[in-house]
Amino acid sequence: MAKGENQRLKLFYLLDILNTYTDDEHALSMAEIIVKLAAYGVNAERKSLYTDIEELRHYGADIIGEKAGQGYTYRIGNRKFEIAELKLLMDAVQSSKFITRKKSSELIKKLEDQTSKYHAATLNHQVFVAGRVKTMNESIYYNVDLIHTAISEDVKVRFRYFMWDENKKQVYRREGAYYSVSPWGLTWDDENYYMIGYDDAYESIRYYRVDKMKKILLTEDKREGRDRFDSLDMAAYSKKRFGMFDGEETEVKLLCENDMAGVIIDRFGKSTPFLKQDENHFVAIVSVAVSVQFLGWIMALGDGVKVVGPESVVEEMKAEISRLNEMYLEG
Repeated sequence: MAKGENQRLKLFYLLDILNTYTDDEHALSMAEIIVKLAAYGVNAERKSLYTDIEELRHYGADIIGEKAGQGYTYRIGNRKFEIAELKLLMDAVQSSKFITRKKSSELIKKLEDQTSKYHAATLNHQVFVAGRVKTMNESIYYNVDLIHTAISEDVKVRFRYFMWDENKKQVYRREGAYYSVSPWGLTWDDENYYMIGYDDAYESIRYYRVDKMKKILLTEDKREGRDRFDSLDMAAYSKKRFGMFDGEETEVKLLCENDMAGVIIDRFGKSTPFLKQDENHFVAIVSVAVSVQFLGWIMALGDGVKVVGPESVVEEMKAEISRLNEMYLEG
């Protein structure tokens, strides 16, 4: 048999065909494999394909041969990702606000390529990207990559930081001046990506939304603030802040109805101290950065949670309630 024009790529095409057209419910006969290889410009004989399949198995491909009538059919068994894992990854991609619609579609397509075309079709039925609120900053992926590079190379980054104005225009903070920050980590909170770093101007730890960082550059200056971060549990530090807004860190006592236990644990962790108050209530002791966002979170829980200490935080809550009362009832 004459060789096809892509004969040297035979093994690659054979593995692609098995990955694309076979799974636990679908298999290919040797005759079907020969036809599909021919479509790629590869001529193959049964005898040589038996050898090729053994070579692919030796390479690590889980190719299963099963008796079917007078011959055998072949399919891929175990893959890098199970269907349940792909569904989980797809859900994470489509629900992530910091990933743009365009990049979401691209990533989902790549995830579909990790299974057969039959399973990919079922996965595609559950993807609803268009209706989600998404970031509009396509450069976020490159920002994340640069931040990781800065951390590994122990250098600072410079960038400009923007906010949205009432005309839906991007306006740079600090009148367009560049920020100089020593990055120490990245965190994903409330569907947004944040860089945690030591800010030169404030001489303190600060959070920055990665999708609001523009014109990010690596510098040759070594990072600062190592002593601050060596003793910092970044996961615990992030948990204490609501919407990444800074405030004075305080130990707050919350009087909670018993059915609010899950809400408190979900937010602050299972190690949060619970002190029984009576048959229907307990007091949770939490360490938080007290801010308007934290007070708003408490209000959103309604009658189920009440700030009872310290007195300074109780007064802050009263002041915030008075402000809202004035705005909505007396305005």
